[in-house]
Amino acid sequence: MRTQLVQSHTWVIKAVSQQRTSPSPTRNECDPDPSFACLCFTMRGSHFFLWLDLRGTLLVIFTVLLVVYFLNKKDPPNFPPGPPALPLLGNVFSIEPKHPHIYLTKLADVYGNVFCIRLGRHKTVFVSGWKMVKEAIVTQADNFADRPYSPMVNRIYSGNSAGLFFSNGKVWRRQRRFAMAALRAFGRAKRSTEQSICEESRHLQEAMEKEKGEPFDPVPSLNNAVANIICQIVFGRRFDYSDNNFQSMLKNLTEMAYLEGSIWALLYDAFPALMKHLPGPHNDIFSSSKSLEASIRREIEGHKLDLNPSNPRDYIDTFLIEEKHNRHGEQGFEEGNLVLCCLDLFLAGSETTSKTLQWGLIYLIKNPHIQDKVQAEIDREIGQTRQPTMADRPNLPYTDAVIHEVQRMGNIVPLNGLRMAAKDMTLGGYFIPKGTPVMPNLTSVLFDKTEWETPDTFNPGHFLDAEGKFARREAFLPFSAGKRACLGEGLARMELFLFFVSLLQKFCFSTLDGVELSTEGITGATRTPYPFKIYATAR
Repeated sequence: MRTQLVQSHTWVIKAVSQQRTSPSPTRNECDPDPSFACLCFTMRGSHFFLWLDLRGTLLVIFTVLLVVYFLNKKDPPNFPPGPPALPLLGNVFSIEPKHPHIYLTKLADVYGNVFCIRLGRHKTVFVSGWKMVKEAIVTQADNFADRPYSPMVNRIYSGNSAGLFFSNGKVWRRQRRFAMAALRAFGRAKRSTEQSICEESRHLQEAMEKEKGEPFDPVPSLNNAVANIICQIVFGRRFDYSDNNFQSMLKNLTEMAYLEGSIWALLYDAFPALMKHLPGPHNDIFSSSKSLEASIRREIEGHKLDLNPSNPRDYIDTFLIEEKHNRHGEQGFEEGNLVLCCLDLFLAGSETTSKTLQWGLIYLIKNPHIQDKVQAEIDREIGQTRQPTMADRPNLPYTDAVIHEVQRMGNIVPLNGLRMAAKDMTLGGYFIPKGTPVMPNLTSVLFDKTEWETPDTFNPGHFLDAEGKFARREAFLPFSAGKRACLGEGLARMELFLFFVSLLQKFCFSTLDGVELSTEGITGATRTPYPFKIYATAR
């Protein structure tokens, strides 16, 4: 188009030059110069044709985009149904931004337990209800073990590294086995995980005692205590609650956990080419992750200085030793991946457990008769002075049931990590093509009306039998299930029990007079209570 315009301008200039050099008849000075008129007419004509060319180009581009959209929109036979979607945009702007898990759960009432929504041009199949989620992630676990491509994840986990959560295939299987072995090994070390939790419980109690009966925000202390447990396993040490670097890490971790599950993350994955150039909260995901990675790298460099291959102290030491035996990195044993694996363990090992304890305080304060009953059971079986141990759990069935009900109602991870169909397959009678992203909706399982007697009410009886003994429930999936189930589930269960019992052993919890604590929550990758203050009154 530019070439055509230049050629037309050149032709005009030549014509004018020829007219000016050739003899011309005598004309009045007031008469318009025919050469100038010719030039103006030709220039106007060239701009007119340029405008036509531009309009035609835009029309072609728009037509191509529509064709691509409708070709992409065309579903294979017997593909899961879903709500109508806007061209190119999909259903992104239909999703309720504050609580997307509730919107998606309601869609299942309309379209069934297997349905599809479009995020931009990409189709994602959502699976709801206990039976269908079990079918996808347990019965057909091999078909839904891998993660799909995500532009946001690809930017955070740059290069060939993908950590523990987002790696696939042989690397994922090897790294998962390695991490689980490390968790077990350091759990049986001289200072076992149980001992570490008991010691950290005392630090937590001291932090609450310093409030001297005044109302305070319990979240920082709970975050500190829980994060220190995974820090001892990964970094080989605990941090003082006043450590600035520790607090910076926790702050960045909280921001990541919220934003990765927000509407901003959906928008970034749907329109990465656009979103990467736009301002907005989504950019904080990347700045927070970079800051966390820098902190972890400093820990790794410190470990290298005094690494003893015959006596590994923690996960980092063990990884560095293994790296020397796998120099080609086919199994993910290289330093860049170590940073990301530590980030994943830090995120999974602190955010979810801390949030659960926060919800536990809220539900106990809202149900003081349940708090009284838990404390009566603790007093009867342990007393108020002896430190609780995991051996006490079978003797505290009501307390155990309350902890499980907190996990169910707290709904800490409302959705699950995206999976990807490994091959063409059928789910719930619908055809799922190979490579299709699939999202299990854990909210729909924890509140499934066919599985829970009072799904929307805090009821510890869900986990008790007729004799008052603890009863396990299959539809209890706060840690997910199948091959991608939370690898730190055992650690989280231990932390929840020991922290919960030690706090109820020492304190009675309440809130300010006339204040009604909210159970609505703030939804990101994890579900967080709204800010609240409590009294911790020594018993």
